[in-house]
Amino acid sequence: MRKLFTLFVFIFVCVGYSQTNVQDSLAIQLAFQKTDTSKIKTSLRLVEALYQTKDYDKALKYASQSEKLSANLNYEKGIAKIAYYKALIYTKKDDYINAMDSYSKSKSLFLLLKDTLHVARVNNNIGLLEIERGNYEKGLKYSLSAIKELEKRHLTKELCLAYQSLAIAYSNMQITDKAIDYYLNALELQVLQQDKPAVIETNRALAVLYSQEKEHRKAIQYYEKTLDLIDEENDSLRGEILPKLGGEHLQFKDYELASEYLIESLKLNRKLGNKSGLLISLNNIGNLNIQQRRLKYAENQLLEANAIAKSLDNNEELLKNFKLLKSLDSTNKNFDRAFIWQREYYSLKTKLEKAKIQKPTIKESTDTLIENTSLNINNSNTSYLVTEQKKENSENEKKLNDLKLIFYALLAAFAVVLTFFILIYLKRNNSIKYTHELEEKNKKIELQNKAILEQTKHLEDINKVKDRLFSIVSHDLKDSLTSIKGFIDLLKEGSLSQTEFDNLIPELSENANNASLLLFNLLNWSKSQMQALEPSPSLFDIQEVFEDKVHLLEQKIENKGIILRDHTLKDFIYADRSMIEIIIQNLLTNAVKFSKSGDTITISNHISNGNSVISISDTGVGISPENKEKIFKNNSFTTNGTKNEKGTGLGLTICKELVELNKGKIWVESTLNVGSTFYVELPKSNPEN
Repeated sequence: MRKLFTLFVFIFVCVGYSQTNVQDSLAIQLAFQKTDTSKIKTSLRLVEALYQTKDYDKALKYASQSEKLSANLNYEKGIAKIAYYKALIYTKKDDYINAMDSYSKSKSLFLLLKDTLHVARVNNNIGLLEIERGNYEKGLKYSLSAIKELEKRHLTKELCLAYQSLAIAYSNMQITDKAIDYYLNALELQVLQQDKPAVIETNRALAVLYSQEKEHRKAIQYYEKTLDLIDEENDSLRGEILPKLGGEHLQFKDYELASEYLIESLKLNRKLGNKSGLLISLNNIGNLNIQQRRLKYAENQLLEANAIAKSLDNNEELLKNFKLLKSLDSTNKNFDRAFIWQREYYSLKTKLEKAKIQKPTIKESTDTLIENTSLNINNSNTSYLVTEQKKENSENEKKLNDLKLIFYALLAAFAVVLTFFILIYLKRNNSIKYTHELEEKNKKIELQNKAILEQTKHLEDINKVKDRLFSIVSHDLKDSLTSIKGFIDLLKEGSLSQTEFDNLIPELSENANNASLLLFNLLNWSKSQMQALEPSPSLFDIQEVFEDKVHLLEQKIENKGIILRDHTLKDFIYADRSMIEIIIQNLLTNAVKFSKSGDTITISNHISNGNSVISISDTGVGISPENKEKIFKNNSFTTNGTKNEKGTGLGLTICKELVELNKGKIWVESTLNVGSTFYVELPKSNPEN
């Protein structure tokens, strides 16, 4: 025995090690594969391997990653299979909602792909899940729709599960012949697969069904098969089978075999403390002792069984117990007690079958009582029981008449009250209708007022935009153009020498650049306010844009004595190039504007989470916490630079709008008197793909 155990452990370890090796090999293969459909197929094999080893969380993680890759590649077959595996995993994790959602998704895709096998598998698994949850009719519908395809392809493992579930469903719906057929189909496949636990369970289930159908020979056959397959150590299952097998032999008055099985079951169930098995054993051995006229033993056993049945609330065995106690007391000529047990028996039987059978009339009850009792009592005793029954029936009839009078009185009172409530209801309905009409009118007025307020706000916003435009044009743009015009007039009048003019050229260039940037921002901002700004994205190198804009501001950086550190790298982004040029020019201009002589401006870019992140950092004056909240808000904030350079308050506003139009993000990190860093995150490819 010890050697067999050691061998089993060794085989288990080897299998586990082999499975781990397969998973590791697939994981390594997956890491180095190209991002195409072959990678998805490898991932599916890994998910299946993890599912087989019950590592559901890890399997779900790889399934989710594969689902994203399949979606990116538009690989519908991969998406369908991943959804199917996710459904299987969610089923094992008892997550019904997610399981059904994934089954539905996979089924829709398999139908589009015309993959009849996987449609059948999905239907079968939905059927198994619904039957397991007790939704038998719904489960049957799905499993039956899958059977034909599974049989055609000889998928024995899945067929076996389907047959077993269908048998369970039909059994619970009390369609016994169908349940037996599917259990027999399942048993044939289970034997081929050498699935011993499943074979034992199916034989046991068939024995129970044949017993219900009164086919006791077949019930004995399958109970004995079950008993032969059970290991010696499996006392709990033996304790369940033995008393039932003894009861079946009792049907054929095979007292020797019945006694053997029942005595063994009684001892075993007492030892195990198995009350359910003990109850069946006591009822059957009590029946055996009645038939063999060992009435004292039978009484003790049946009374003990009665107490256990009531404690377990086992109505089926309790009904059988009442019938046996009635038979016992009739045989003992204890007719008073026999009558009590008879009454208990019919009371419980009526309670259990009230939905299936009609209540018997007084005459039928009396006739039934006479027929059942006459087997064990003489004619005089029968007359006594009949007389007592008639007396009781007479009393019941009187009580019934009294109840009828009370019922009619209550019915009349109910009619009066009902009339009263109908009148109240009609009046209340009229009031509710009137109230609803008033509420609808009020809602219409509210909606009209809301529309007027929205129109008023829109007009106010348009006026603000107009005022802002006039302010910028009349003040900031006017200043820059007036300065340029002044230089040109001096040159025109000959008031400047060539040397003086050459010295003024950088300042003239700066004014022109300021005017140009201001006008550029102004036009784009006004466009965005009118909701007419649309990006035209394309792939371009961000390093080239940085080079162009740094060259444009070179003179200004040099004049202010600022150090520029360029850490940019060649990197392609997917956006509107002209809009990104505006963003970078504005951010660079701001960095120069708020830096002093000796400060450093650093420009760089890197990749994060598949996106390109641009950063423009300066060691200038920084931004206070309260101003950080204002800088990206619509046209609400502007300050002068370190050399009293003026701003319009449009730069960062237009930057934010342009970044968001290009599916990006912009944010700032800043400390007062230490410096600021502006970050812009932009996509490297079309986000819609």
